[in-house]
Amino acid sequence: MTQVFNTLFTRYPVKTRRFFEILPGIVSWTLILFPVWGSFFMPVVLAYFVLFFDIYWLTNSFSLATSALIASRRIALAEREKWIIRAEELPDAQKVAHVIIIPNYKERVEKIRQALHAIAKQTFPTKRIYIVLAMEKREEGAQEKADVLTKEFKHMFGDMVTSLHAIVPGEVAGKSSNEAYAGRMAYEKWVVKSKKIDLDFATVTTVDTDSLFDKQYFAYLTYAFLKSPRRYNTFWQSANVSHNNFWKVPAPVRVMAFFNSLMRTALLMQGDGLIPNSTYSLSLRLIVDIDFWDTDVIPEDYRVFFKAFFHKKGQAWVDPIFLKTSIDAPQSEGFWATLKNKYEQERRWSWGVSDYPLFVKWWFTVPGVPFVRKTKLLYHVVLDHFMWPANWFILTVAANVIPFVNPAFTKTAIGYNLPRIAGMILTFCLFSTLLMISIDARNRGDARMVSKTRQFLFPLEFLLMPITGFFLSALPAMLSHTQLMFGKRIEYKVTEKV
Repeated sequence: MTQVFNTLFTRYPVKTRRFFEILPGIVSWTLILFPVWGSFFMPVVLAYFVLFFDIYWLTNSFSLATSALIASRRIALAEREKWIIRAEELPDAQKVAHVIIIPNYKERVEKIRQALHAIAKQTFPTKRIYIVLAMEKREEGAQEKADVLTKEFKHMFGDMVTSLHAIVPGEVAGKSSNEAYAGRMAYEKWVVKSKKIDLDFATVTTVDTDSLFDKQYFAYLTYAFLKSPRRYNTFWQSANVSHNNFWKVPAPVRVMAFFNSLMRTALLMQGDGLIPNSTYSLSLRLIVDIDFWDTDVIPEDYRVFFKAFFHKKGQAWVDPIFLKTSIDAPQSEGFWATLKNKYEQERRWSWGVSDYPLFVKWWFTVPGVPFVRKTKLLYHVVLDHFMWPANWFILTVAANVIPFVNPAFTKTAIGYNLPRIAGMILTFCLFSTLLMISIDARNRGDARMVSKTRQFLFPLEFLLMPITGFFLSALPAMLSHTQLMFGKRIEYKVTEKV
């Protein structure tokens, strides 16, 4: 059967790709408009769909809160552990080295400096940490900026080098192509030529410039790497939480940062639901085996994991690092510029749907991959991306659209009670939100830095969710799906960090 699908995809590469590029947009727009056309043709089906979706959302909200609570407790325990001691008790601990790639484009020197300071404060011996400042050649003054940072920090690490990536035909400008170039350079320099790093005892970590690691991250990573029986096929992911500037961004962005932080914390408990995002680590041997990151893609984290997963015939995993890596919420100079910055970030994230056709192709054509696991992983991706634009419409307006489109349906029992029942179900979500607020406050640990008045008023900012959810989540995802449906590409835009 695999050969049959391989023949199909090979014989009709453009048609099969376009079919799967069009499909997410069709599904999204069908669901978005379902309250309108469904009210005419199948109002009962629509009503029960809305109710079941609301129940599903309620269940997910409590599942998110519960998982975040358990993960937060695991993180609190891990923060008290002496990971460097535990790591050094293991055989071969002195052989382990960590390569850190910092892709950046038009980032301020101070922002990169903060990331380097966090790395320099690691409990793991920093002389076994190797830094690549992955610059873009097209950025004016990139080399000079790198020289300033190298002069300041190089003596703290095993080595620190600069890569200057130039876009070549077939490549897409962005993080993935930049870190692929940097990764190859690091491998050639430190593994092949100087042999400073043993490929069997090394990891590589890709870092956003706003990523501030817990001081024990690389000690914990060393321990996890040495203890893992599948170390050469593993990614490691910490909880990437938007805490750096939480109280500095406007309320709409802060609310989005709140949910993103809780979700990324909860994902540490999700098994195969945990897929690398933003800042993550993996075996250096693994990234070499799969020929590094792809250069024709903008969102690279999901792509590199699925590339490894299918290349290794399903023998690739993501293990949690129960520590927090603090990152920035999007921020610019001024209120509206910050909202635009967040909007552009959501556009880039939602453009991850463009990888879906390739994942489906691999699902059908790569032989020898365990069916249940590959299906489960693809299900998570499909569900997240297909429903991204539609969630807001189903939750916010669907139950109230039916009476306007089909007033006669309101005379039935289900039609009359639908808005009330839906509202009651979603009201229960408030309890899970209150639990999340409590969890997030403890995770941030910044109560002494913020006035009690601001902390008290913070829950009121959630009243903005209907507006924020549309403009900063549903709308950018709708545009990404629609753009992909019509075969157009988006231009990579770096999230500004101030």
